[in-house]
Amino acid sequence: MKYFKRIRSNVPVEPFLAEIVGVDDAWADATGRQEKIAVQREALAIPLRGLRKSMILGRARRDVHESRWTTGSVKFPVARAFLEDVAAELDADLSRAKIVCLPAGRKVYPHVDRGEYYRLRGRYHFVLKSSAGSWLKAADEEIRMKEGELWWFDNDQMHEAFNDGDEDRIHIIFDLLPAKMRARAAASTEKARATFEKAA
Repeated sequence: MKYFKRIRSNVPVEPFLAEIVGVDDAWADATGRQEKIAVQREALAIPLRGLRKSMILGRARRDVHESRWTTGSVKFPVARAFLEDVAAELDADLSRAKIVCLPAGRKVYPHVDRGEYYRLRGRYHFVLKSSAGSWLKAADEEIRMKEGELWWFDNDQMHEAFNDGDEDRIHIIFDLLPAKMRARAAASTEKARATFEKAA
């Protein structure tokens, strides 16, 4: 396959799911995904890492490279440790991350993740729960990801998702900045900082 690559299989998902269940109103605290991103309006999310607002420097959010752990992420130590482990294994910097729930019968509408942030990073899906297998399409390729699998996919392509199962579909979705892209991201930030300070 050109747009998908399986990274890990048979990862035990029970500790991750137990962690989510153990947090009261985990899905209710953050509604920005549904309210601000039209193609994501049917999905629920628990932000684990988000952009660092102090580093926007006049840029669009999709062009901001810097990220940080959210305050609420301390409630999810199992998820945090997993993300840090994958980043270390792949020699990459952990960027934005969230736990996402797509209820039965709901979809993520076709879109391309645009912006400099996405151009330099890889997008990963770790499947925690999916009764029918998680269907995902990128360009002309389709897959069904299974529980306990970690996949990279090319979100530079037009992509979409649909939960055709009868239960919630839960993934950890995250981005990694490869070591070879660190210098480009840093240079972009310095350019933005210089422009921002000059305009101030």
